[in-house]
Amino acid sequence: MLIKTKAIVISSLKYQEKSLIVKCFTLSDGLKSYFVQSAFSSRKSNQKIAYFQPLTILEIEANHKNKGTLEHFKEIKLASAYHSLNTDIIKSTIVIFLSEILHHSIQEEEKNENLFLFLESALLWLDNHEETSNFHLILMLEVTKFLGFYPDISEINYNYFDMKEGYFIPFIGTSCLTEHETHLFKKLINLKFDSDQKVFAGVERQILLKILLDYYTIHLAGFRKPKSLEVLKEVFA
Repeated sequence: MLIKTKAIVISSLKYQEKSLIVKCFTLSDGLKSYFVQSAFSSRKSNQKIAYFQPLTILEIEANHKNKGTLEHFKEIKLASAYHSLNTDIIKSTIVIFLSEILHHSIQEEEKNENLFLFLESALLWLDNHEETSNFHLILMLEVTKFLGFYPDISEINYNYFDMKEGYFIPFIGTSCLTEHETHLFKKLINLKFDSDQKVFAGVERQILLKILLDYYTIHLAGFRKPKSLEVLKEVFA
């Protein structure tokens, strides 16, 4: 079936000398993997390697056979050309980190239009703003809304957050954050992308990052912490 859709590049893996296997999150069909033959050849001008950088937003035309095998692109072009994501060291580090998070989080091959539209708008916001220190934390928390394990905030006034159950409780339990960690987590829940970026100190961001990674690990089978985690920590140290 010939499909025309937007797609966000989640990962790309070099195959043999000149080819790529590219995993994309598509607007039309959710997660899809594509085989790009001769991706490193200058003759394949319509399938440039630059198109497959992490979290690039593409417009694609592709043959979807939907047989559990690799699909093939027919045409590719940029849906949105980034201005700063690939040149700003902080933003590019955030993008690499988040692409790994999404790679290990979006596991079902099914359409999730709301998640796609959220990611697209978030990435465009990141590209066009300079104060981005909390972006990765906010995005990781917001993505849990679409994956089914966003914290239950109906009792957010309680002092402890139970990581396993996903809600706030009045007394500390075996799977709870400390009172200080819970306080930081509550502050994060109330943040938007354009909120004051100085609301957290560097060490507090590190605490929140660990909380979010642990939360993903608890609620997503097979989730693995990104290899780029240490680089991200260095950038925000």
